Amino acid sequence: MPATTETLRAFRERLGLPGLVDVHTHFMPERVLAKVWDYFDGFGPLTGVPWPITYRHEEEQRVALLREFGVRAFTSMLYPHKPAMAAWLNSWAAEFAARTPDCLHTATFFPEEDAAAYVRRAVEGGARVFKAHLQVGGYDPNDERLDAVWGLLAEAGIPTVIHCGSGPVAGKYTGPGPVGRLLERTPGLRLIIAHMGMPEYADFLDLADRHPGVLLDTTMVFTDFSERLSGFPPADLGRLADLGDRILLGTDFPNIPYPYEHQLQALERLGLGDDWLRAVCHDNGARLFGLEPPPLPERRFSGDSQEGARTLSEAAASVKP
Repeated sequence: MPATTETLRAFRERLGLPGLVDVHTHFMPERVLAKVWDYFDGFGPLTGVPWPITYRHEEEQRVALLREFGVRAFTSMLYPHKPAMAAWLNSWAAEFAARTPDCLHTATFFPEEDAAAYVRRAVEGGARVFKAHLQVGGYDPNDERLDAVWGLLAEAGIPTVIHCGSGPVAGKYTGPGPVGRLLERTPGLRLIIAHMGMPEYADFLDLADRHPGVLLDTTMVFTDFSERLSGFPPADLGRLADLGDRILLGTDFPNIPYPYEHQLQALERLGLGDDWLRAVCHDNGARLFGLEPPPLPERRFSGDSQEGARTLSEAAASVKP
């Protein structure tokens, strides 16, 4: 992916970033990922909107691509759709993190009797972020079997990336209501709202206003693809600036129907400024996960040169495929 690699390098150098921190990338056992890809393959016939997987590669190549793109930390978002699956996924994720040092050790859970026990094991084993998928799992986050799980995560200060918005398809427990009740019941809980709560953007921004432990990830939001399906309300752009220290870069790599750089391009064209972009694309995630800043690479462009001032869109247009 030379065009993507060069375009992202120009973006990082223009902003003076040591890399990107992507809190929403997917790595999981191959047969599970194949099922996920089957779902997206069927998304077009279901909705009339094709969803081609841009990075349908073997695991080793996908990891290498993220490194080429300048992603210095990423996650292995994985999630169960039935009982007696989460502990096995956590075991796989622990092994993946052990052999992939730039992956933030990720874990998950499901409402079942042993959930608290295997979540505690994951925390003690070094898990740094959890994933909850209310749409795929079809469960209420307020299920009493999860009370001890949420309490443990709140006490440990470990964030959970939670898919709770009703996109692309609404579920019985999606939307701001169930998550709002969870936040009222569990003070101190740190939730990262996946996809900014698409399509209930304003409602989840309201939750972030009321609960300082709520963050939002940018996954697929503002891209041409998502704007056609569930456009972000222009009237709420100012709220993104106000919450600039609680918005995190997420992409959904590899399961995206466009090149990786388009997510960055979509953020840049919001016009919220370079400081906002630096915070979202690196600094907020680095602070959340306590990442030490690596030495900055030597800049290829001087800060006041025409080349150094190019936007990501301009850089992308100038790179030959």
